[in-house]
Amino acid sequence: MSGDNGGSDARTRVLIADDQEMVRTGFRLILGTQPDLEVIGEAADGAECVELARRMRPDVCLVDIRMPKLDGLEVTRALAGPGVTDPMRVVVVTTFDQDDYAYTALRNGACGFLLKDAGSTLLIEAVRCAARGDALVSPAVTVRLLKHLAGQQPPTAALPHPLSEREVEVARLVAVGRTNQEVCGELYVSLGTVKSHLANIKDKLGVRNRVEIAAWAWDSGLVRDRQMPPA
Repeated sequence: MSGDNGGSDARTRVLIADDQEMVRTGFRLILGTQPDLEVIGEAADGAECVELARRMRPDVCLVDIRMPKLDGLEVTRALAGPGVTDPMRVVVVTTFDQDDYAYTALRNGACGFLLKDAGSTLLIEAVRCAARGDALVSPAVTVRLLKHLAGQQPPTAALPHPLSEREVEVARLVAVGRTNQEVCGELYVSLGTVKSHLANIKDKLGVRNRVEIAAWAWDSGLVRDRQMPPA
């Protein structure tokens, strides 16, 4: 992304896709107030978004769920889904707070899921978070979504995997919504050590962010409802 070199004038380049001009304008104005963010293009439908994204290679794509031609879930799969050689960072934005939308978006490769009424501060932070390669979804929402996955599957024994015992502990804590700092406290390790474990986990599992780590932990049977933090 543009900001990887740490230059003082480097900016994160953003593509906005929404079928409502008013929404696109609002997002552009909000992001335009930040010196480190730059809107480089807008698309009014999903097909146009895919075409512009592949041509312009933005750092982050803000994609609406409900759009003509291709919806946001299809766009996400096309730009960031399984099998994409050079996946982009996609943040799905929607008016509809539905678990199935969020779950499908994340499974299709999205970096996160944001409601349109979340406010300007969260929108700005969402773009920055996605540009860093982190998950946009808050720990509490992540837990709610991934618990939905666990409820759809019968309990299974943990599957074989390449992780060390400590890496499994880190992955399990991520899956139940712990922040990096909370993982430090529970495992009595430094923040740098936690970040190192997360980097190793991503490399070994071939995943891109902590949401995918959490999804893997649930899918692999490493997490059970009794391990969930209190609501």
